[in-house]
Amino acid sequence: MIKFFRKIRQNLLSEGKTGKYFKYALGEIFLVMIGILLALQVTDWNERRKGRILEQKILVQLKSEYEANLAQLEEKIYMRNRAIEASHNLLSFIDNPEIFDEETFYTSWWHIAIDPTFDPIQNDIIGTDKLQLIQNEKLVSLLSNWSTEVYQVEEQEKQYQILRNQFILPLIIKSGISRNLNNNIWKDGYSPVEALDKSSSLEFRINPSKWKIDFKEILADHEQEGIPAMVISFHQNTNIQSGTLRNRIIEMLDIINSEIKK
Repeated sequence: MIKFFRKIRQNLLSEGKTGKYFKYALGEIFLVMIGILLALQVTDWNERRKGRILEQKILVQLKSEYEANLAQLEEKIYMRNRAIEASHNLLSFIDNPEIFDEETFYTSWWHIAIDPTFDPIQNDIIGTDKLQLIQNEKLVSLLSNWSTEVYQVEEQEKQYQILRNQFILPLIIKSGISRNLNNNIWKDGYSPVEALDKSSSLEFRINPSKWKIDFKEILADHEQEGIPAMVISFHQNTNIQSGTLRNRIIEMLDIINSEIKK
């Protein structure tokens, strides 16, 4: 094709048709520029198409990850609510000893002793070039702030870990109820809420302690009263933050679902 155009220009020059030669040359330059622009547009379109395909893959990955995060977060909120209810049970026994129930007493301390911690999936998108492929600016903003908001919940969970490890567990052991408490949980079969296999249940016996437990003395202990009150405050506060985090996840999932195959 280039040789063909070159031959035409040479013929025009040899015939002395200079004016036509320049017009033809300008036309040829114009056609070349149009060709280059079209090629660039095709290349740009192809790159954008590849970007959109990759964006869809990223969105599908995010959907899966944040659905799992939401399920785990709701599980931890439930565990804290259960511990709050257990704390109210213990306070009721302290305030009204006549309604005391030994099995509920053990179960309540068990729920309080559990340490619910939110451990979301860490993806490889935030903080990388992949984030730039996401077109929805609101989703980008939510994803960028995600780690900061998770950190706030994690900090509160760490405070509860201190309460649990330094005060709750030592109090259970000191009061002499630990063996009976654990036997009560496992003797009829128990499936932890946080278990990976929700259908699994384990049953075994530790057998009750041979020592007589003075529940009146335990209920009269000021520490027995203070711990449940602290648990209620800690878990309520953490659940407030977790509720906000839950709303963030739902908002992200709504956007992701609307952007998939858009």
